[in-house]
Amino acid sequence: MNALDGLTETLAKLPGLGKKSANRLAYHILESSPSYAKNLAASLSKLHESVKPCSICGCWTEADPCPVCSDPNRDKTILCVVERAQDVRVIEKSREFQGVFYVLGGLISPLEGVRPENLRIGGLVYRVKNENIREVILALNPTFEGDTTALYLQKTLHGCGAQITRLASGLPVGGDLEYTDNLTLARSFRSRTEMN
Repeated sequence: MNALDGLTETLAKLPGLGKKSANRLAYHILESSPSYAKNLAASLSKLHESVKPCSICGCWTEADPCPVCSDPNRDKTILCVVERAQDVRVIEKSREFQGVFYVLGGLISPLEGVRPENLRIGGLVYRVKNENIREVILALNPTFEGDTTALYLQKTLHGCGAQITRLASGLPVGGDLEYTDNLTLARSFRSRTEMN
């Protein structure tokens, strides 16, 4: 296998990239200046050296604890539980949440062999019991795996003294009822709120 085929094969393993897209990227890198390829390689090799999970929340960071966990202005009594570290970035962009986070590292998925003991649930229970958490927000995707995980966490955290909530789910802003799936529409009706 030549170097170009090797790069294409490696890039094709990235999520969301098929063989054609990986091939396009490989040719783009090849046709770019050699310094671009060297900078890309250097950035990739530094990634695992520089970025580590936060010892408190599990989010990717270069400083431990991460900026969110070390921010004295955050409400440390409200804990938002997410599936993956990249979910933190999405929530932070909204600027609506001022509490702290906890990354589970996945969702319960019996079909894929992911059981509760494969996730960071023990650390979550410890934090809720020992850090004066008054609310746990389960910000998990509204999928079968997300619902299963949320139900499991609700039962596991029951009696820990914190209120357990879940993000509302329903119609997106600008959405069209005609193209809405039945589950989303059903959740929209269940999560409806009073207009003032």
